[in-house]
Amino acid sequence: MSSHEDVFILAIESSCDETAAAVVKNGRQVLSNVISSQIDLHTLFGGVVPEIASRKHIEKINPVILQALTDAGMTLDDITAIGVTYGPGLVGALLVGVAEAKAIAYAKKKPLVGVHHIEGHISANYIENPDLEPPFVCLVVSGGHTHLVIVKDYGVFEIIGRTRDDAAGEAFDKVARAVGLGYPGGPKIDQAARGGNPHALEFPRAKVAGNPYDFSFSGLKSAVLNTINHAKMTGETVAVADLAASFQNAVVEVLSDHAVRAAKEYGYDRLAIAGGVASNTALRERLQSECKKAGIRFYRPSPVLCTDNAAMIGAAAYYEYQKGTRHGWDLNAIPNLKLGER
Repeated sequence: MSSHEDVFILAIESSCDETAAAVVKNGRQVLSNVISSQIDLHTLFGGVVPEIASRKHIEKINPVILQALTDAGMTLDDITAIGVTYGPGLVGALLVGVAEAKAIAYAKKKPLVGVHHIEGHISANYIENPDLEPPFVCLVVSGGHTHLVIVKDYGVFEIIGRTRDDAAGEAFDKVARAVGLGYPGGPKIDQAARGGNPHALEFPRAKVAGNPYDFSFSGLKSAVLNTINHAKMTGETVAVADLAASFQNAVVEVLSDHAVRAAKEYGYDRLAIAGGVASNTALRERLQSECKKAGIRFYRPSPVLCTDNAAMIGAAAYYEYQKGTRHGWDLNAIPNLKLGER
C-alpha cells in the first residue's frame, strides 16, 4: 500500500470512566493507545459517578490526545479523520469526547466519524487478528451490554440474542458488592473465583422463552443474594471463593453455550468475543475449549483491548470512514444508541 493511501484515524473514547485516545493506521495497526482510567476515584463510591466522570474527562482529554499523537510521532496535520464514540454511554461523559472531536475536526478541516461504542468493542478483534474478516459470530459482554451478534460485514450487524434484564457485567458488579469484594466487580470475582470450587453451589441457568439466544441474569443474581442473606440470618459463613466461582461458572456456562450454539446453527466457523467481561479468564478458557471441540476458530482481543479504549474506536472508525460515513457539526451524544442505528 503506498503511503498516500494510508488512513490515519485519531480516535477518542469517553463513554464511561476511561478517557482514551489512539492513533490507528488503516484500521488494524495501532500506533498509540493512551488510556487514563478513573477506577481509583470511583472505587470510593462503589461504582461510576457520572458527574465526577464528566469532570475528569474534561481535565484529561487534551493531555491524553497530545500523548497519543506524541506516542505515534504525529501531529494533527498527519491525521486523515477524527473518530469518536457518540453512544451508548453516560451522556455527560460522551459529550466531552464528542465536543472535543468536533472542535478538532472543525479547526483542522478533517472528516468527523461518529462510532457506536459496541461496534468499537467488536472491532477490537481486527487489531490483533489480521486474518479475521466478516462474517463471524461475536459475543459482546460488558457492564451494560450482553449481545450475541452476527457480524455480516464491517459495520453491519444482526443481533440474534440480547439480555432481557441485567447485563452480565452488571450481575458481576452487584454480586461483588454483596459479598464485599468491591468495585470493579468483574476482575474482583475473576480473582476470587480462582481459589474456589465452581460446583460448590448450584445456581440457576435461565432459559428465556421465545428465543434460545437471549440471556437473563436477574434470577441468578437474586439466587446469589438470597444465598448470602440466608447465611447472614442463620449465622453461617459464606465461602466467598466458592460463591464467586459458582456464580461465575453459571454466567460463563450460559454465555459460552449460547455463543457456540449460535455459531453452529447459523453455520459460522469463527467466533469472537468483545467487551469488558470478555477479559474474564474463565470465559476465555471455556470458549477456547468449546470452540475447539466444535471445530470453530476462536478470537479474543487482549484484555487491554476488551475494556474501554480508543484503539478499538479507531478500528471501527476506519471501516466506517471507508464506507463513507461522515458526521456533521450536529453530531450529538446518544446515551442509549442501539447497535446498527445511525
